[in-house]
Amino acid sequence: MESLECIGKRAQKAARLMAKLDITRKNEALRAAAEAIAAQSEKIMAANRIDIDEAVKNNMQPALVDRLTLTDARIQGMAQGLMQLVSLPDPIGEITGVKVRPNGLRIGYKKVPLGVVAMIYESRPNVTADAFGLTFKSGNAVILRGGSDAINSNRALVEIITESLAGSGLDPDAIQLITDTDRKYVNELMRMNAYVDVIIPRGGAGLIQNVVQNSTVPVIETGTGNCHIYVDEFADLDMACAIIDNAKTQRIGVCNACESLVVHSAAAESFIPMLTDCLAKKNVEIRGDARACSLDSRITAASEDDWGKEYLDYIISLKTVDSIEEAIEHINTYNTGHSEAIITENYSHAQKFLDEIDAAAVYVNASTRFTDGFEFGFGAEIGISTQKIHARGPMGLDALTTGKYIILGNGQIRQ
Repeated sequence: MESLECIGKRAQKAARLMAKLDITRKNEALRAAAEAIAAQSEKIMAANRIDIDEAVKNNMQPALVDRLTLTDARIQGMAQGLMQLVSLPDPIGEITGVKVRPNGLRIGYKKVPLGVVAMIYESRPNVTADAFGLTFKSGNAVILRGGSDAINSNRALVEIITESLAGSGLDPDAIQLITDTDRKYVNELMRMNAYVDVIIPRGGAGLIQNVVQNSTVPVIETGTGNCHIYVDEFADLDMACAIIDNAKTQRIGVCNACESLVVHSAAAESFIPMLTDCLAKKNVEIRGDARACSLDSRITAASEDDWGKEYLDYIISLKTVDSIEEAIEHINTYNTGHSEAIITENYSHAQKFLDEIDAAAVYVNASTRFTDGFEFGFGAEIGISTQKIHARGPMGLDALTTGKYIILGNGQIRQ
């Protein structure tokens, strides 16, 4: 593999070219890449099978194997995500907030690309396609450093995309993959301020914190997901069971899966046995407080560590409370700022929850599994930011732009 400095220089050159592309050229290239990915599904799955076999041999957790696995449906979903980006407006070039100063200067703010975006991520090869689509449409170049467990899948995807870009007459260096899985390249990438404008880590807590704490390149932090669902005293209990079942068991290895439950004591006696029956069908272990344990013998005692844990497994915590205020306090204490939901038929409780919960996405009567760029209509996402900067929640095209002030004069000088 060539040096990261060479990769950085090529990315920087590509980014300058990308910033000048008009919307027609970008959309044509995205459409061609989507068609290429869909058409070469077998090639991608063959590479993915090598990664899966290695993961199983290394005793990877089932939830992480699921994250790694590419099916034809998931590959077609990647292509669909790129096609959805084609239908979205160009995020680049809009000028807003134009004001005329007393001296006649006209000052506005223009959206421009970030430049070179680096992604450090684990397991999920679909991130490769999402990162390309979003950075490309927003006029950026991207350097990818995926996990060693998905190296063959990522190689196949990047080969297909770069061939497609070249076929469209564009610079294939708009997407580059660091193919050497030695971790020293992660450390080097985090210090490439001369070539990289922003780094986005996406993966487990250890990866994210390593990048946040050690990078000299600006970081957009994506967070782990200790997502809660609060079952209010005014909840429709059948609805609550259905939502929790979906949020917890549809895919256990994703950051928007529900990991923690909070149940109002007025609903607990009726709801907890009902919930336990529901989750038992999926072999979900419930770890609850003393009151929850007393209501169903199948619930095991929770420890303090359980309240803040992202399990990524068939395990969920359950805390009982006596008021919505107590529920909000508990959730704000232990959440990771990702996605939180309330199940209630009470309007004022719903509004209070929306107002007071501190998270990137807050739901009323819906599954946390919807926190996703595709589901939000962004075409895809490059990650889910739990920071309180310009990008929060699923990061689509706008999150990959910055701005510059443009000033139009007719000879003014400052006195």
